[in-house]
Amino acid sequence: MEKQKLEELRDRVRCAAVLERAGFAIDVKESTRKAVKYRRDAEIVIVIHGGRGWFDPLSDAKGDVFGLAEHLDDVTFVEALNRVAALVGIVARDPAWSRPAGKPAHSSSVSERWATRRRPWQGSMTWRYLRSERRLPAMIIREAIHSDVLREGPYGSMWAAHVDDDGVVTGWEERGPDWRGFSTGGSKILFRLGSPVATRLCVTEAAIDAMSLAAFEGLRQGSLYLSTGGGWSPATESAVRRSAARPGAVLVAATDSNSQGETFAGRLRTIAEEVARDWLRLKPPAEDWNEALKAREEEKRERKTRPGGTGLPHARRPRQG
Repeated sequence: MEKQKLEELRDRVRCAAVLERAGFAIDVKESTRKAVKYRRDAEIVIVIHGGRGWFDPLSDAKGDVFGLAEHLDDVTFVEALNRVAALVGIVARDPAWSRPAGKPAHSSSVSERWATRRRPWQGSMTWRYLRSERRLPAMIIREAIHSDVLREGPYGSMWAAHVDDDGVVTGWEERGPDWRGFSTGGSKILFRLGSPVATRLCVTEAAIDAMSLAAFEGLRQGSLYLSTGGGWSPATESAVRRSAARPGAVLVAATDSNSQGETFAGRLRTIAEEVARDWLRLKPPAEDWNEALKAREEEKRERKTRPGGTGLPHARRPRQG
């Protein structure tokens, strides 16, 4: 096929069409406008570049729509061309985004945009979101605020900072009742909560999970709770590697209890072995640490409301004699 016709075919068929035909479905909760996650059982493919590119977060596979057809069905390039050509005119479904699609022009730097947002305060929308919906203890929220890693986002959302080794904000995770994403123009490195010189390094996949694990452990002394923001960029790997190389460091893979979490845990184990440090796998009792935290808090609430529970408002000590 001539190069011009090849380019025309590439422009006419998006990766989403190939994935939908193969039985993949959009995971809206885990997607952003710039990176749409598709799932088929344990398989995951992230579509980027406006539907023209893709990558597999569980391997090194990536490419264009033709490479995707090859990857999914393990066929030759010629067969992939035929399969893509058969999808001309097929329009894939768009995710039902909860957030407006506006594209504000950010003339200021990432750190300047971060500095313009207020820190959460008790009773603020972000505070209520973290306390009521995410069930984080006030102590953990206050510690994150004191560490200057939280900001009030729009629409009652939370911004959780990613910083480099010098503490410079490079971007932030965005989480809210109806939205999740990462800062426009920002870079994922690591969200960090705890002592910067800690030697017990607990790596999770989201800032919410890092704070949830900290809640489970009561902000364990000597621990640093980290989040990769669901990604694994070269900058993230370098930051983890530098931290793990500290004398006496222990790398704790506290990633999700699913296939992606196991893949990240394997990468962390490889780093620990390469820098000759100890490694542990710490699995959440639910799919992630925040789900586990919410389940624990719900169980506490139910115990208090059951007859004979310890939280009854009129419980009295039995009279003696």
